[in-house]
Formats: sequence, C-alpha cells, structure tokens
Amino acid sequence: MRPMRALAVVAAVLVPGIAWAHHFMESELPRTAAQGFLSGLAHPVIGLDHAAFIVAAGFLLALCRHGLWGVGALVAGSLAGAALHLNGIDLPGGEAAVALSVIAVGVLVAMRRTLPLGALAAGLALAGALHGHAYAESIFGAEPLPLGAYLAGFSAIQLALAAGALLLHRHLRHGWSRPAASLIGGIAGAVGLFFLLV
Repeated sequence: MRPMRALAVVAAVLVPGIAWAHHFMESELPRTAAQGFLSGLAHPVIGLDHAAFIVAAGFLLALCRHGLWGVGALVAGSLAGAALHLNGIDLPGGEAAVALSVIAVGVLVAMRRTLPLGALAAGLALAGALHGHAYAESIFGAEPLPLGAYLAGFSAIQLALAAGALLLHRHLRHGWSRPAASLIGGIAGAVGLFFLLV
C-alpha cells in the first residue's frame, strides 16, 4: 500500500470512530469495567489536540534509534498526570499548556529535528502529564473498577497510536518520509494553534 494511501486509510478509520466515541457515554461516568475501558479508549482521540499530539509524537520518535522507549515515557507521563488530577493536584497552564505541547511537537516533526532520546522522552513524559491531567477530568468521581479500566484504556490507545505512527513513519519510502513528516507536523501545529486561540 502506498504511504499516502495508508495515511488516508488511517484517517478514514479514525474519524468515524472519533465521532462514535464522543457520544459513547453521553457525559456520564462509566459504571462498569467495560464502560470504563471503552471510555478510556475513546478519550485520547475525541479531542483533536490529544490525537494530533500522540500521532506527531510517534512520528518524532521514529527518528530515534530506540524510540519505543519514548512512547513508554509518554504513556507513563499521562498516567502520572491523571493520578495528580485524581488526587486533586492541578498542573499549571491547563488547556493552554496542552495546546503549546501540540504546537511544539508539531514544529519538531515538521523540522525533522533529531533529539537525544533521553531529552525527548523526558519532554514527552512532561507533555504526557499535561494531557493525562486533562484525560482524568472525565473520570473524576468514578468507582475504582471503572476508573482502573479507564486508565488501562487510555494507556492502550496512546500506546497503539504512538507506536503505530512511529512504525508507519519508519516504513515510509525514503521519498515519502519528509513530506509525510511535514504534513503531520503542520497538521499538529495548526491544531495546537487553533486550541490555543479558542
């Protein structure tokens, strides 16, 4: 399958899923483990800022030799951010900080900037904490079982999206890698800017 066609297929699969997931719980707290897990799967993709960040992070990590460690750092950071929120600890910046993280990762992807894995993983863990803090807003007050399932769900979907984007970027033909990175970086930057300004 050609690289740009693969990107189009991914978008075609995600967009209806995003629309469905947005209405899954109708703003109610999940009451069962299954509801919690499905809600957790949905939450990182119902917000375009979160989805753009995760995919762009995967593209950025594709430039690092052991980039999958960075995916793990992102997921761990999001869990830490969710834990802070669930324990009543606020992080500075809120939605503006989330939007700035999307812009930053978008710019780095578009520039195809290679960073040391340690610094990149630390930055993604910090940004992941901001996103995880936001994810936890929709589960605040849930019972322990659906809460744990929600955390498992949002960890699984972030892992799948970021690792999938990393592998896709690494397997693009040489001539397609740079334009695809420019496209993904530009989209992420535009999404982040939109959320910063609204």
